[in-house]
Parts: sequence; structure tokens; C-alpha cells
Amino acid sequence: MAHKGLLLLDVDGPLNPYAAKPNLRPPGYETFRRTRGGGWFGGRDARRHKGLRVWLRPDHGALLRALAEDAELQLVWATTWLEEANTLIGPAIGLPELPVIHYPPADLERDGDGHRWRTGGAWKWSGVAAYAEGRPLAWLDDDHADPRFARARAAFEHERRSSPTLLCHVDPATGLQDGHLDQIRTWAATLPAGR
Repeated sequence: MAHKGLLLLDVDGPLNPYAAKPNLRPPGYETFRRTRGGGWFGGRDARRHKGLRVWLRPDHGALLRALAEDAELQLVWATTWLEEANTLIGPAIGLPELPVIHYPPADLERDGDGHRWRTGGAWKWSGVAAYAEGRPLAWLDDDHADPRFARARAAFEHERRSSPTLLCHVDPATGLQDGHLDQIRTWAATLPAGR
């Protein structure tokens, strides 16, 4: 299938509303735990383990697949979960294996729960620009306006000034909503047919 462009997915924020009220799982979400040792537990097992709490909605995969097909966009992971997005997150919500954007090693450092952004790095901006290579992109993320990376964002916007780009902000307290899907559908309808 020819694609008009890319649909980039972050995990924490859009798919995992980590900023929702603690201990009050949002409706429709299931709890998972990622332990420091790399374990991944869902259902009742999630209650028996300590570690990073992740809330995921099983129907998000079907919604995103339908959006990508309708809008003729290729789904791509743009997350510090990297390959674990395919091995842990995707199966939990019903997404197939997707391409994964990698970031310059100088921008990421490992912590106990995975990766975090190194102070002074370029956040995801440079990795996304390099991966997209000028292709149109819609990007679901909760951190587009992080002031720590304003210069990196400005460089990204300058590089992509002639490439259709939709930065779709998702509130990390509420996660992905129907309005985000509608916004991407409307934006994609303005793109020329896929090549």
C-alpha cells in the first residue's frame, strides 16, 4: 500500500496517560507493570509486582490501525521505549510490529526504568527529522512544547518548512482522544495521494 506520509506514535502520554490521577486508572484502560529486571506483567500479575506502572487501552491498536489505513499513513514508533514498543506495548493494544525511530546516542541515557532525555540533547526532534526524510508526518506526543528543547524544535521546523507536518499534542492526563484521530484524519485529507 502506498502511504501519503507517516503517523508517529509516542507511548507515554498518548497511549499511557501517566499523568492521570495516581491510583485511579482511567476508564477502559488496563494496568501493566514493567519491572527493573525487564519483566512485563498485566492483569492480576500487575498487582503482584513493583515497577513502572503503565496504563493501556486494548482498543487503541484497532483505532490507530483504522486511522492509518483510512488516512493512508504508515504507523511508526517515536518513543524512548524503542524496540520494547513492539515487544510490550504493541501486543498489549493490538498493534503489529512497526518501524522504530532511533535517536542519537548523545541524546538518550539509560535509567532504572528505561531511557530518559539527556540535558542539552535534541529530544526526539533530530531523530524524527532524519527518519522522515521530508515525508509528511503527523506526530502524537505529549512533549512538543517542552521549553528545554526549544532550539531543537526550531531547527526541526526550519528543516521541515516545506514538508507537511502536524504536531498533535496529547494531554498526558487524558491520553489519546477521538479529537486527535479526527484532527489527523482532516490533516491527511489535504495531502496528495501516496506514492
